[in-house]
Amino acid sequence: FRGGPISVAEYMEEVLTNPKAGFYINRDVFGAEGDFITSPEVSQMFGEMVGVWAMCLWEQMGQPNRVNLVELGPGRGTLMADLLRGASKFKNFTESLHIHLVECSPTLQKLQHHNLKCMDENNANDNVEERTISSLAGTPVSWHAALEQVPSGFPTIIVAHEFYDALPVHQFQKTTRGWCEKLVDIAEDSSFRFVLSPQPTPATLFLLQRCKWAADKELEKLEHIEVCAKAMELTGAMAKRIGSDGGGALIIDYGLNGVVTDSLQAIRKHKFVDLFDNPGSADLSAYVDFASISHSAEEASERVSVHGPMTQSQFLGSLGINFRVESLLQNCTEEQAESLRTGYWSLVGEGEAPFWEGPDEQAPIGMGTRYLAMAIVNKNQGVPVPFE
Repeated sequence: FRGGPISVAEYMEEVLTNPKAGFYINRDVFGAEGDFITSPEVSQMFGEMVGVWAMCLWEQMGQPNRVNLVELGPGRGTLMADLLRGASKFKNFTESLHIHLVECSPTLQKLQHHNLKCMDENNANDNVEERTISSLAGTPVSWHAALEQVPSGFPTIIVAHEFYDALPVHQFQKTTRGWCEKLVDIAEDSSFRFVLSPQPTPATLFLLQRCKWAADKELEKLEHIEVCAKAMELTGAMAKRIGSDGGGALIIDYGLNGVVTDSLQAIRKHKFVDLFDNPGSADLSAYVDFASISHSAEEASERVSVHGPMTQSQFLGSLGINFRVESLLQNCTEEQAESLRTGYWSLVGEGEAPFWEGPDEQAPIGMGTRYLAMAIVNKNQGVPVPFE
């Protein structure tokens, strides 16, 4: 604690990625047995549709013969596995791909290696480093701790699905002396508590930047503001790379197209818990501020254009998920059909599924309007599907 309180962002980063006790570092947190379920875990159709999007962008790029396909925070690797399986018939596309997974958890790296059916090729020639190939589509796969480590100089397609919501946020509260940063301090009984900073903190620079992008009317009513400095910096880096190397990025997450006020929450075993309850045992996430991402990209590079956000339901619908679910339903068992229907509803529906007949607490909840999709692309490639 450096002898004083720390920012909410520092607290969040420690809780999630501390090398010894971080939530993401030593366990598989996804799926029904884990702490939360993400869209690719719900249905194979999600990864397939993202694959359709990536392939359309590749065609708009002029079908380059070498592309870096980067996924930020790939979880178990389910999205990438479904994408590669779905695209494996389109050899020209898959043969151009080099997969780069940006992942800081050794546990999840192993799971990704397994789920992408990776094989490590040992070359007899000492000068050639060993390559890892995913047998799903014969594509080489590499792992990196950060986006900066992914080699540049090649057209790049970046997928960030439920990645931004786990980036650490700074929280500010309006007081009589202006905006003060909320900090995490230790109370006398050794429990955690919130305190307000007595003077401006380094993160105030990001708050000023965020306020500059917002209308006065939007700010007047607010008592709290959440600012994600990491998201602003990461988006800037992505936009510069896409501007110089060509390509695009697809960001899908739950959030708002405007200032986020007070959204940070902790989830353990699919239930909300107190932020300070047993740190490292629950996931922390915050709403994504899509307006801030858009401004960050446009300010970082004049060569990119930003499209969206649109709802996940519009995005998947325009890419043809309805046709895909129909074709999958034609040759499957009743049990598979049930799972397809609930998966489809979770991805594009809103609220509880009207057709559900099982126990209420297991009813699929539609994420179709809570999740938003946004694309950042190199201007030379025109407007990406389905944002026309």
